[in-house]
Amino acid sequence: MLVAIVAHFALAAVLPLVARRYGRAAFVVGALVPAGTLVHAFTRAGDAVAAVPPSETLAWAPAIGLEFTTRFDELALLLILLISGVGTVVLCYYAGYAKVGDRRTAARDSALLVTFAGAMLGLVLADDVISLYLFWELTTVCSFLLVGGDGIRKRLRQSATQALLVTALGGLAMLLGLLLLATAAGTLRISEILADPPGGGVVPAALLLILLGALTKSAQAPFHPWLPGAMVAPTPVSAYLHAAAMVKAGVYLVARFAPGFADQPAWWIPIVGCGIWTMLLGGFRALRQYDLKTLLAYGTISQLGFLMIMLGTGTWLSALAAGTLILAHGLFKSALFLTVGIIDKRTGTRDIRELSGLGRRWRVLTTLATLALLSMAGLPPLLGFVGKEAALEALLHAGAAGLVACAGVVLGSVLTVAYSLRFLRGAFSRKPDVEPPPSAPCGRVMTGLVALPAFAGLVLGLVPGIAEPVLAGYAGSFGPGPDYHLALWHGVTPPLAISAGIIVAGYLVHRYAGLQRLGGRLPEPLQAQNWYRASVDGLEHVARGVTGRIQVGSLPVYLGVILTTLVVVPGAGVLAGGAEFGQLRLFDNWLQVPLAVLVLAAAATALLARRRLTAVLLTGVVGYGIGAWFVVDGGADLALAQFLVETLTLVVFVLVIRRFPPRFTKDRPYVPGRWVKAAVAGVAGTFVAVLAVLYSGYTHGMPEASREYIERAEDETGATNVVNAIIVDFRAFDTIGEIAVLAVAATGAASLILARSRRRTRQGGSDTGAEAGDTGRGDAHPEVTS
Repeated sequence: MLVAIVAHFALAAVLPLVARRYGRAAFVVGALVPAGTLVHAFTRAGDAVAAVPPSETLAWAPAIGLEFTTRFDELALLLILLISGVGTVVLCYYAGYAKVGDRRTAARDSALLVTFAGAMLGLVLADDVISLYLFWELTTVCSFLLVGGDGIRKRLRQSATQALLVTALGGLAMLLGLLLLATAAGTLRISEILADPPGGGVVPAALLLILLGALTKSAQAPFHPWLPGAMVAPTPVSAYLHAAAMVKAGVYLVARFAPGFADQPAWWIPIVGCGIWTMLLGGFRALRQYDLKTLLAYGTISQLGFLMIMLGTGTWLSALAAGTLILAHGLFKSALFLTVGIIDKRTGTRDIRELSGLGRRWRVLTTLATLALLSMAGLPPLLGFVGKEAALEALLHAGAAGLVACAGVVLGSVLTVAYSLRFLRGAFSRKPDVEPPPSAPCGRVMTGLVALPAFAGLVLGLVPGIAEPVLAGYAGSFGPGPDYHLALWHGVTPPLAISAGIIVAGYLVHRYAGLQRLGGRLPEPLQAQNWYRASVDGLEHVARGVTGRIQVGSLPVYLGVILTTLVVVPGAGVLAGGAEFGQLRLFDNWLQVPLAVLVLAAAATALLARRRLTAVLLTGVVGYGIGAWFVVDGGADLALAQFLVETLTLVVFVLVIRRFPPRFTKDRPYVPGRWVKAAVAGVAGTFVAVLAVLYSGYTHGMPEASREYIERAEDETGATNVVNAIIVDFRAFDTIGEIAVLAVAATGAASLILARSRRRTRQGGSDTGAEAGDTGRGDAHPEVTS
């Protein structure tokens, strides 16, 4: 599986070149690796359901325990079937959907979709928390780029930004939760955490943080508005990201950790509560939508809430139902999105108020869409019905909390039937008062691609035993379960009666025009999009306030903020860690004593200096004294670097102060805040001194990284100086980066100086006048130099 992940990224890197030469064919080429991954997953399905699932490990920092580990179990296999299977269909579909000759879009979207497929593959296979987070954020970045498209339209930028902000914020919270959980468990391996789940302490907080990441990614209320906004993306992108891939990431995260923490109130209460709220809200909002994609978006939100309810219930049967519904949802929702793509491309509209008579002209496509809608509404003989029957059976036997969740699921399912009928009638029925739009044939290839997920839902509904070993294998991680098997017919049971009532009630809701007009109406305070806008505006207001008070153009203020941060942040860590003094000595060499006296005297005298040049020279004495310390302690190379830096700094200071008055101030007027500056400087200096003593005296042994550097320096680099080996060989890229930063800074400074000189020349000013002007500016802002 490691090879499959790398193959996705490698193919994505060359797809822009393929698109530049062959245009839309790049999407078909991009489908090769997901298709190969799907075939490989099928051939290894037996390994996934084995007692010990296969795993692979790639160590990338073994000294500190960082490694990328994959685990191919039942849950990973289930998600791979959707990621690779639907991904293959969507990429082939996009080849017919994309505009002819638009090679730029083909290059961008084909590469991003394959990258996204690789990131999702890595996400569901990752068995360590660091790798899981890396792939999680890679899916966030890819979705941002796919939703934003070329970024020309404002709506594209706004929708992409909202999706990025919401999901990235949740991802950061999830990272903190994963690290807290891994620390409590003493391991970064997810399988080891679940095998022996930690409890107490910070675990409840860690679980809530992990859930925040899952809820934002899977568009659970109140974080759901980004999903309807993301419908501005091309329909194939929506079909993949919002039916089979991205929104499933949050569901997968909950499904992955549920076996270990299903009994924790901090876990299942937020999941079930948000799931019920999301299912009802999404279905309610879908009743009023006229755009087919937006209707499906709210339907997706509702279905994701359903999945969360079942995963939060935490029983064997609810896990079996959740796995079945995950598979069913990916199949029927991808088929419906692809159907909308055909309607939009062939008729030029997705508005149900403008569509009429398509059912008679496109009978095959209408049949396929009807199959997908029946599965979404939970009607036999589709896989959606099988999953819903199992879900109702699980909730009816899950105690009082299960009955409350069952009531929410029943009401949400009634709304699902209603908006499924709204989609079917709005897209395909004949409306007497609407003129049928001009349309071309729907196309055999694109219709055939819609048929794949639609018929898959039918086949798996008729023969659910095909997928039951995988689904039951995942459910087994919750413990032993009852004698229950997925089937279309379990006899006349309470779930069957409830299902029949849901269908009748859903039809009545659809037929009652008053409920249709009411659907989607929410009071302003309850609209999550308004809360999002208020949050963004508030954050911007706070940022402006903070920036306006910190970035004021005053060097003392900048230094004060830096020094205060230096004291507060590490100081809190030192106090929390209970640092102690080690073995302290006054000096190791008698030459350190006169050098210390020299440095202290120079530093104290610099504070009393009235002339700028005197203060600069005394500061240089401090630097040269520290360099002399290095010589005494045997660090000749460090001393040489110190002397060089001090010399260059001294030269620069002398060149700069030529343009300032010789003295700081003539009469030293009272400057407000002088004692505050002195206090900050004194506290920061004292803190740094104490911290240096603590760290120099509180050392136990040698760090693992230092030992590795010393052992490998001479053999691998031929260097007898470890510092040189680190800078030149072991951390060569860091050194090159630092050199590049310095080069860019020097180039920028030189450019500014040259630009200013040329401006003076054009204005006819003399060097003397410029100097006088600079002197005036220096006196006008004593705050900068005081």
